[in-house]
Amino acid sequence: MQKTTNVNVWLFVLPACVLVAGSAFLPLMAVVNYAFHDVFFGNNFIWVGPKWFMQVLDSNEFFETLLRTFAFSALILAIEVPLGIFIALCLPRKGPMVPFYILTMALPLMVPWVVVALLWKLMIHPEWGTLGSLLGFFDIRLDTSNAITAWTVLIFVDVWHWTSLVVLLCFSGLLGIRDSHYQAARIDCASRWSIFRYIELPAIKRVLLIAVLIRFIDSFMIYIEPFVITRGGPGQATLFISQSLMQKAVQQFDFGESSAISLIYFTIIILFVWILFRIMLDSSASKRKA
Repeated sequence: MQKTTNVNVWLFVLPACVLVAGSAFLPLMAVVNYAFHDVFFGNNFIWVGPKWFMQVLDSNEFFETLLRTFAFSALILAIEVPLGIFIALCLPRKGPMVPFYILTMALPLMVPWVVVALLWKLMIHPEWGTLGSLLGFFDIRLDTSNAITAWTVLIFVDVWHWTSLVVLLCFSGLLGIRDSHYQAARIDCASRWSIFRYIELPAIKRVLLIAVLIRFIDSFMIYIEPFVITRGGPGQATLFISQSLMQKAVQQFDFGESSAISLIYFTIIILFVWILFRIMLDSSASKRKA
């Protein structure tokens, strides 16, 4: 009976799976085709083999933008994950104010990327921006022509926009903890750190891995915020791989090289997703054995 039910479930989701797979497979095949050809005006294709991949991997610019993107993602995860866990632990889990707190946390997630970028670009402007004018009273100017300031602004904007996602996912995991666990911890006189380590962290471990996965993919593909706020500057200090890819594909029309970068980009993300998926499977297997 259980087997029949599982088959029926797959029949219901099969059309959606086919639609999603088709919409992703066809563009991917087009990118693969471009990556092994030299494309000329009029859709004339000349086979060049792995030429574009070799050219990308021999380019210092590619590795600089890739390292810069990895650094940004690492900083984002190092800030948003601990901060999201801390806020989730501070939120009340019972009472009439819980829906208000959840709605407040969800508000930044409802704002589109381009609106967030334009909003903060206007806010930090020294003349007509609210935040910029306020900081002006203390002789502080957010000059995005400075590399450190530009990175600080981009990180702050991303933290403001996406920490709520980590908070909500961790909060959902914390809601599944029974009160009896906390009562047993109080009887044993467990410290706050012990409660977090042995009760709360195992409860949010899987959703935390999902949060890390989503935030890595989003931060690794960041484009709108640096494009609007810093334009990749000063110099190339905030030029990430997504912006470099768009410049080559849209502005320079280097379809072959940009397709090779896209496939390498795609492979890195798939590899990271696979690693996290394996970690989730291993943690689930160890939990079942325990």
